[in-house]
Formats: sequence, C-alpha cells, structure tokens
Amino acid sequence: MTLRLAGIDCFYGNVQVLRGISLEVAPGEVLCLLGRNGAGKTTLLKTMIGLIKPRAGCITLDGRELTRLPAYGFARLGIAYVPQGRRLFAELTVEENLTIGLMARGSGDEARERALALFPALRSRLTQISGTLSGGEQEMLAIARALCLEPKLLLLDEPTEGLMPSMIQAILAAVRELKSQGVAIVLVEQRVESALSVADRIAFLETGMLRAIVRPEAVHADPALVQHYVGVGPGRR
Repeated sequence: MTLRLAGIDCFYGNVQVLRGISLEVAPGEVLCLLGRNGAGKTTLLKTMIGLIKPRAGCITLDGRELTRLPAYGFARLGIAYVPQGRRLFAELTVEENLTIGLMARGSGDEARERALALFPALRSRLTQISGTLSGGEQEMLAIARALCLEPKLLLLDEPTEGLMPSMIQAILAAVRELKSQGVAIVLVEQRVESALSVADRIAFLETGMLRAIVRPEAVHADPALVQHYVGVGPGRR
C-alpha cells in the first residue's frame, strides 16, 4: 500500500502551512519527518489521514484518489493515526479503548491479540482506567488502539515525547517489528538519534516546504543537515 502526495498546499484560514509537498511512503518503510516546531509536520500527518483537506494537489493510495475522502474513509482503507498527546478516552478502561479501535474498521479479536502481543505489558492492565496509566503505557495503548484497525499505513506523531528511556526503546522496538511486517510508517520524532535508528528515509521540512529527503547514512555523514533544519545535532536523544 503506497501512499503518494503530489503538490500538496494546505492552509489554516488564509495562512498557508504546506507548500507544494510531494512524497511517498511504501510498504515496510519508515519515513521520518524532521523539522523545527511550526515546520508543518503535524499538519502533514493530518493531511495524510484526511483531517485537513488540501487546497491544491492530490493524495493517492495505490493509485486510488483520496484527496476529498472524509477522515473515516482513510481509516477504513487501513490508514491509522496516533496523534501527539495520545488522545485516549481517559475515563474508559484499556479494554474499552481497544474495543473502540476494533469498531473503527470492524476488526476481530485477532487484531486485538496482535496489538497486545506487541505490547504485552497492557495485558495486565485491561481493566484499568486508561487515564491512570503511566505516560509510556498510555502511548503503548494509543498505538495498540490504532493497530486494532489492522493498518497498512501508520502515522505516529511524537510517540516518544516525555517518556523514560526503557519506554522509548519499547516504542522503537514496536516500530521495527511493524516495519518487518510490511506496515508503512510515517514518524514525526524530535529525538534525532531515535529517528535515525528506525528510519529508511528522512524528510526535512522547513516553513511548510519539503527541503530534502535523504537516507540516515547521509545524516550521519553530514550532521549540518540536522543542525540546519532541526536546530540540534544528531546526538540528541
């Protein structure tokens, strides 16, 4: 399932936030979006899931035009989104949050079991109110809920933000496993070293424009890329 964006322009009111974005992400590939705050990374993810409609350009999935499809249509086609801040139903249990994920695409218990296999720590928390989980457990639940859609494309916005190192490694391990299963992943990640450890390609955004798409080895060879577009060196964790 290859998602392609061509010439995407997006606005908030009269303010243009994405300018001529063209890129694609293929099955089993991790594309990491890097850029400073306000570069347009989250807006680009929201465009990929249909929450923001472009004023110009098109979005296709294996050649099928999606540009004007409502957001629920993207989800039904197997595109899942984990927003920054997780957006769980905090008053519901872990089990109930997963059930909502299953309902979004009519998935069965097999999808739930695969999600729990990826995050086994959640099995002992199924009856716990999700708002009482630790930050790392909440992020695991947010991803597991998205996986209940059985996605072919997974969009992750800052999944390691504010987490302790052990939880960061658990999230990155899940990304690697999903990649090995053929899931395409678009990852927004400000921990540069974490991004480089899982990404196949790095896309640098600046003021709503796509400035470069490179392989991780190119970033290691030229740290000035990260310093210029993100403002930190690749050693940031």
